[in-house]
Amino acid sequence: MNENEMTSQENKLKNYERVPIAGQPAETEGWALLEAAKRMASAIVSGPQDDKTTIENMKQALRLNWRLWTIFQAELLDETSAVPDEIRINMLTLCQFVDKKTVQILAKISADAMVPLIDINRNIAAGLMNITQPEDQALGSAEDTKNKPEDQPRINIDT
Repeated sequence: MNENEMTSQENKLKNYERVPIAGQPAETEGWALLEAAKRMASAIVSGPQDDKTTIENMKQALRLNWRLWTIFQAELLDETSAVPDEIRINMLTLCQFVDKKTVQILAKISADAMVPLIDINRNIAAGLMNITQPEDQALGSAEDTKNKPEDQPRINIDT
């Protein structure tokens, strides 16, 4: 990665330095999802896909995301959860998908396989944080923002 790319990446990462306001759980959950998405995307672009450091960065980011979704799952399973039943069931189904997908990716690490998890995080975060944008620009798909010069996946980490 050249110096200009590093500066560009550093500028994009600064967008995530905003800390959520205490007492606003939806905002906090959305921030956590975006932070996990950012870390997964950043790990993907941290170096060549066959580099041991890049692979370890990807695994660490995946594990962080998995822990976050495990926390959501535990909260949704709590009998005192205030989340409406329909949303709770849908979110638990999504938690199950994230669990299964994460195990698959950790078994055979792949940048492309991480894209759906990044997209899920971004989309759920948008809903939690009431982010509204024109439909053609709504947080964008990680797949859409990826380009592959020299066959190395790149994901736009600027959500």
